[in-house]
Amino acid sequence: MCGGFRAVDAGTRVRLGGWIHRSRDLGGLLFLDLRDSSGLVQVSFDPRWASPEAIAAAASAGVESVVLIEGDVALRPPEGRNPEMATGEVEVRAATISVVGPAETPAIPVSLGKGEKLASEELRLRYRHLDLRRPELRDNMILRHELQQATRRYLDEHGFLEIETPILTKPTPEGARDYLVPSRVHKGEFYALPQSPQIYKQLLMVSGFDRYFQIARCFRDEDLRADRQPEFTQIDIEASFIAPEDIYKLTEGLIAALFRVAGLKVPERFDRMAYADALESYGTDRPDLRYALKIFDATEIVRGADFGITRSAIDAGGRVRGLRIPGGASFSRKQVDELEAIAKSAGVAGLLRTKRVSGALDGPLAKHLPEGVADKLAIEEGNLCLLAAAPDATANPALDRVRQEVASRLGLGNGSNAFVWVTDFPLFTRDAATGALGSVHHPFTSPHPDDLAKVESDPEHVRALAYDLVLNGTELGGGSIRISDPRIQSRVFSALGISEADAQTRFGFLLEALRSGAPPHGGIAFGFDRIAMMLAGAQSLRDVIAFPKTTAARALFEGAPSPVTDADLQELHIRKQ
Repeated sequence: MCGGFRAVDAGTRVRLGGWIHRSRDLGGLLFLDLRDSSGLVQVSFDPRWASPEAIAAAASAGVESVVLIEGDVALRPPEGRNPEMATGEVEVRAATISVVGPAETPAIPVSLGKGEKLASEELRLRYRHLDLRRPELRDNMILRHELQQATRRYLDEHGFLEIETPILTKPTPEGARDYLVPSRVHKGEFYALPQSPQIYKQLLMVSGFDRYFQIARCFRDEDLRADRQPEFTQIDIEASFIAPEDIYKLTEGLIAALFRVAGLKVPERFDRMAYADALESYGTDRPDLRYALKIFDATEIVRGADFGITRSAIDAGGRVRGLRIPGGASFSRKQVDELEAIAKSAGVAGLLRTKRVSGALDGPLAKHLPEGVADKLAIEEGNLCLLAAAPDATANPALDRVRQEVASRLGLGNGSNAFVWVTDFPLFTRDAATGALGSVHHPFTSPHPDDLAKVESDPEHVRALAYDLVLNGTELGGGSIRISDPRIQSRVFSALGISEADAQTRFGFLLEALRSGAPPHGGIAFGFDRIAMMLAGAQSLRDVIAFPKTTAARALFEGAPSPVTDADLQELHIRKQ
C-alpha cells in the first residue's frame, strides 16, 4: 500500500495502484504523489530508470487518474526528504506506468493547495465520491471503522451477542414520525422503518438471550440539524437481571474503549446528577459541566423589590433566576444586548441586568433594589448579573442558551471533557397545549418502584428508572430499565390514554411475550454517529457518514428522494392526490 513504505523497504521491487494526488514536472524529471486508502508516496520518473514512454505517459496522466506503477523503493536524498509525510524518507523509482482509470478534471478539488478553500458543502455532497477521497474524510471513515470494531470487541468480551433485528417492522410510538413502506402484497398495509430496535430487544430478553447488542440502523422522519440525520446508527445494548448501576459500569468501560481509539482517556467513574438538579442549576437535562456558571435563584431576594417585572412574574407563579458572569462587567452594551437577544429567541421577554463596578451595583435593575438586597445577590466586583423573570419552562431554555454563549465567548472549558449521568427523569410529560400525558423517553420505561402508586393519582411526579449520558452538553446516549410486568405496562398505557383495545392492536405481541415470563431487563443506546463526530473533531455528522443527507433530507449524490411512475404507485396500491 502507498502509505506503508519506510526506510527499511529501500531496495524492494513493488507494484502499486492508486490515484494521482499531485504531479510536478521539473523538466525531464517528473514526480507524482500516488494515493490510496493508506496514504501517499512519492513516485519519481527519471531517464536513468524510466523509459521516455513511461515519462510521457506519466506527464500526460491527469490528477485523480488511476494508475498502476512498477518500480523500486529507494531512499530520498537528504535534501529531498519530507518530514510531514509518513513515507517522506523514501520514494518509488518507477520503471513502468499504466493509466487504468483516466480522469476528467475533478468537479471539486481533492488535493487542496495552500490557502485553497473547500468547495461548498452542497457541491461536495453532490460529488461525494470525490470528496471522500480527501484525507480528512478518509481518516474519519477509518476512525468510524475502528470505533465499530472496538465496540464489538468490548461487548463480545463481556458476553454480549450481536443479533440483528428487522428493518421492515410495525409502527411504534417513539416520539418522531415513522418512515412508512407500502406493502405490495397486502393492499393498504404498511411497514415502518424502525426508529430503534426497542421492542425487539425486549423480546430477545424474554426469549432468553440475556445479553444483546447491535450496531443498528435507525430511521426518524423529523426535522434535521447539524447533528441529526433521517437515518442514523446507534450502539444498542440490552441485558437481563441488570440494574442502573450495572449499566453505568458496563458502558463507562465501553466509552473508555472508544475514546482510547482516538488516543483519549476518560475518568474511571462518571459524575451523577438528578434531572431536577440539572434543570435547576443549568436549565437543561444536558448540562455542560466543563465550567461553573450555575443558574441561581433570586426569587426570595428580590421578592420585596418595588419592580413591576419581578413582582408580576412572582405573583403569576414564576421565579427570578439568573447567572453571575465573572468579568462580565466589562462587556459592552452591544454584547449584553446580543445575550438578551439570544434569551428572547428562547422565549423570555428580556433579561434584567446589573453589574458591580467600584464596589457598587450599576445598571437598569440596580435602582429598583432596596438597601441590602444588592449584597444578597452576591455579585462580586467586575461581575455581571443577568436575571430572567418567568416560569421555569420559559426561563430554563433561555438561561441555558445564554450560559452556553457566555462560555463560548469567554473560552471556558475548552480542551476538557466532562461526563455526567443524568438520572431520575420524570416518567411522563404533559403537553402544554392539549394537557395530554406523553412519555419522556418511551412507554416501555419502568416507573421508579417508590412511585408506582402515583401512576394514576399523580403521574407528573412519577420518576422513571431512566438515565442519559451527557458529554460537554451533548447527549451521547440514553436508556432505562424496562417494564417487565405486563400489569404495570398496562397501567402505563392507560395513563398515556392508550385504551386496552388500542394497546392490544399496537403492542399485543409485546404484552403476550411479557405474560409468558419476562426477566427484569434494561439497556441503553448510544448515538454512534455523534460519538464518531466528536472524536473526529468534525463540525457535522455529515463529515463522519459516507453518504449523508442534507438538512432538507436529500441525498444530493444519487438524487434521492425522487419521483416514481404512476405504474409503480399503482402496483403499491397508492394513488396521488
